[in-house]
Amino acid sequence: MAYIKSRKHGIARPATTAMGLALASLTGHAAEPATAVAAAESQTALPAVSVQAAPQRAADYKAEALSSPKFTQPLVNTTQTVSVIKEQVIKEQAATTLTEALRNVAGVGTFYAGENGNTSTGDAVYMRGFDSSSSIYVDGIRDLGSISRDTFNIDQIEVIKGPAGTDYGRSAPTGSINLVTKQANLSDSFDASVGLGTGSYKRATVDWNKALTGYEGAAFRLNLLAQDAGVDGRHEVENKRFGIAPSLALGLNTPTRVFLNLLHVEQDNVPDGGVLTIGMPGYSSPDPSGRPFLSSAGRVDTSNFYGTRSDHDDVKADMATVRVEHDFAPGTTLRNTTRWGRTTQDYLLSSFMAAGSGTNQILTPNAADPSTWTAVRNINFKDQVNKILTNQTNLTTAVATGAIRHELSLGLELTREEQVAYTHAVIGTAPRVSVYYPDSSVSVLSSRTGAYNEGSTDTWSVYAFDTVKLGEQWQVNAGLRYDRYSTDFKAVSAAGATTTDLDKSGDLVNWKLGALYKPTPDGSVYVNYALSQQPPGGATFLSATASNANNPNLDPQKAKTAEVGAKWEFFAKRLLLAGAIFRTDIENEVVTNSDGTIDQTGKKRVEGVELSATGQLTPTWSVIAGYTVQDTKVLKGANVAQNGSDELTYTPRDSFSLWTTWQAPYGITLGGGARYSGGLKRGTDGAVGTPNYTESYWVWDAMAGYKISRNVDIQLNVYNLFDKDYVAAINKSGYRYFPGTPRSARVTANFHF
Repeated sequence: MAYIKSRKHGIARPATTAMGLALASLTGHAAEPATAVAAAESQTALPAVSVQAAPQRAADYKAEALSSPKFTQPLVNTTQTVSVIKEQVIKEQAATTLTEALRNVAGVGTFYAGENGNTSTGDAVYMRGFDSSSSIYVDGIRDLGSISRDTFNIDQIEVIKGPAGTDYGRSAPTGSINLVTKQANLSDSFDASVGLGTGSYKRATVDWNKALTGYEGAAFRLNLLAQDAGVDGRHEVENKRFGIAPSLALGLNTPTRVFLNLLHVEQDNVPDGGVLTIGMPGYSSPDPSGRPFLSSAGRVDTSNFYGTRSDHDDVKADMATVRVEHDFAPGTTLRNTTRWGRTTQDYLLSSFMAAGSGTNQILTPNAADPSTWTAVRNINFKDQVNKILTNQTNLTTAVATGAIRHELSLGLELTREEQVAYTHAVIGTAPRVSVYYPDSSVSVLSSRTGAYNEGSTDTWSVYAFDTVKLGEQWQVNAGLRYDRYSTDFKAVSAAGATTTDLDKSGDLVNWKLGALYKPTPDGSVYVNYALSQQPPGGATFLSATASNANNPNLDPQKAKTAEVGAKWEFFAKRLLLAGAIFRTDIENEVVTNSDGTIDQTGKKRVEGVELSATGQLTPTWSVIAGYTVQDTKVLKGANVAQNGSDELTYTPRDSFSLWTTWQAPYGITLGGGARYSGGLKRGTDGAVGTPNYTESYWVWDAMAGYKISRNVDIQLNVYNLFDKDYVAAINKSGYRYFPGTPRSARVTANFHF
C-alpha cells in the first residue's frame, strides 16, 4: 500500500486537488504528484491517499441449483447426493471430455475395458457399482450413442447419485449424468483458447456471445472446437474432433422466451484396444504345466499399439433443440422442449485375444525368444445409427394454503428412440499380432454381411414433484412418475430372412419420498427413499438370450435406495459441505441355476458414505473435493468377481478427489489436485492365469496460470506429476487393460474480449 504525503520542496507550485493526486498516481506520472504536493505546503495539508489494486477473487465452483425444473429447491435443500462440475473447473483442469471432467466426482469413472476382445467405446461410466452409460443426458434429454462427449459447449455437469427413474424414466439403478449446454445471453463477450501439449496435443476453441441490437431480448452465441491430438503414453491412438454449436435466444428478460440450439460434432479417431497384462502382478500361465515360463515373462511396453492401420472410430453427431418458456405469473412457468438428435458411428478396432485355449491363447513357438510370441487379433465392428425425437412439457408453480406452501413441477414427455446396427465381417484372416513388438502397418479388409438389427422404443410419461414447506424449518418432497413404453427389436440374417423378432411393452411406476429439517437457514438434515426401474431393453435393446437382462420375458430390474444426509453452507454461503449414508438394493437380477433354469431371484447391494466440499474457503481460495467409501456385495445369486469374493466388479471401495486453486497476487493462479482410487475386481468368465484385480493408486496434478493482461492469460497443466504407473481400467477376462496416463502437460492461452 503506497501513501502520498505533503513534504517540503524548494519551489512552490500551483495547488491541485486530492482527486487530481489520485488520478496522477494511478496513471503512473511520478513528477506531477511530487510537484503538486510541493505546492501544497503553502496550502492546507492534504490527507493521505491510498492506492491499492482490487484483489483477485477465487473461482466460483459452487452451484446454487440444478438446471432441471424437476428440482425445485436449491442444492442445500435437495434430499439427494448431487455433484456439480462447473465450467470454471473444467477450464482450469483443461479437461476436454466428459470422462476427464468426471475425475472430480469420487467413485465415478471408466473402470471397465470391455468383455473378451471387445472394448468399451465412448463414455463407459460406472457409478456405485453399475454401468451408467445409458443414463447420460443433455439438458435433461437422453443422449444416445457410445461416443466420447466433448466439453467445448458445456456450462456444467450434474451428477445425481441414487435411482434416477423418477427424474428421467428408465435409467441406470445408481444415478444419472446431465450435461448442461451453453446458452445465448444478453452480454457481449468473445473468448478463445489455443492449447498445445505432450502427446501431440493441439486444440482451439471459440465462445462468442452477442446481444442483437434492435431486437428486444435477442442474443446469439457460437461455440467452435477443433482438436488434433494423440494420447500420452499410447502409440498411434488419435483423437481428432471438430464441433460447432450455435445458439439463438429471443425474448430474454421478457415473459416469453425462445431458445434454438444446434450442435454438430465430427470425430475422426484411432481407437485404443488396450495392452496385454502379461508380466503384470497377478499374471500367471493359463497352463503352467505346459508353459510355466509365461508366469515369469517380462511386462510388455505400456505404449504398445496392437491395432492396424485400418482401425478407425468415425462419429457424426447432430442435435437440434427448441425450447419455449412462458411466465404466466411470478413463480409459474410453462416450458416446452422439442429435440431431434442423430448419432452415427463407424468403428473398427483390431484388439486381441489372449486367454482360453486353442487359437485364443498366446502362441509361443520359441519359449526362449519372446519376439516369436503372438496373440490372435480380434476384430470389433460398430456400424450404428441412433436417433431420438422427443417433446417435453413442464409446468412449475407455487401454491400457498395458509402456513403450508407447495412448490410443484408437473410434466408430460413423449419420446421415440431408434437404433440400427449393421454386421461386418473380416475378408480373409487378420494376421496374428506380436506380443512384445506389435506391427500396425498391416491392413484389415472387411465389409457389411447384409445382416443387421434394428430396434425402437416409444415412451410416453407423466410426472409430478411436490415440495411441501411446513413453515421455515420443515420440508417434505415427493415425486411420482408413470411411463408407458413399447420396445420392438428385429434381427435380420445375411440372407435377408428375419431371424429374430422381439417386442416388450409395459408400465413403470417410479417414485421418491424425502423429508428435510433445517436447524438453521444455512443447513439441512434429510432422509430420502426412492424406487427406480429399468425394463428389458432399457439400456440397449432386446435380446433373445434367456439369461440376458434384456430378454423380453424378464421383469424390470428394480433399485431401491435409502439415504440419510446433511448439507451445510459456510463462509457467507460460499462453501457447501455435504455428507450422506446410503444403501441401494438391486432386485430382479437374472440368475442361472445349477439345473440350467433362469429366474430373477438375484439381489445385489451397494452401501456406503459420501462426503464433499465445494466452494470458497477464502475470497482467494477455492476447492472441490469428494470422498466415497462403498461396500458392495452379491446378496443372492452367483458371485461376479473372478477372485471368488461376493464384491461387485469395477467399483473401487475407497475413492477420493480434490481440486483447489489459489488466486495469488500479481495475476498468478496456483492450483493442484489429487485422485485416489481403490483396487478394482474384474469379472468372471472362465479365464484363468490373468490378474483378478487391479491395485489402488494416487495421482497428483498441478496447474499454474498467469494473467498477462485483461485480455490474455496463460496456464500450464501437468498431469500425473510424479509419473505414477497404474491401471485405469481392466477387461472382464483380465488379460487386457488400459494404462493410466503418464506424466504429461498442456499449455493453454486464453483470450477474452
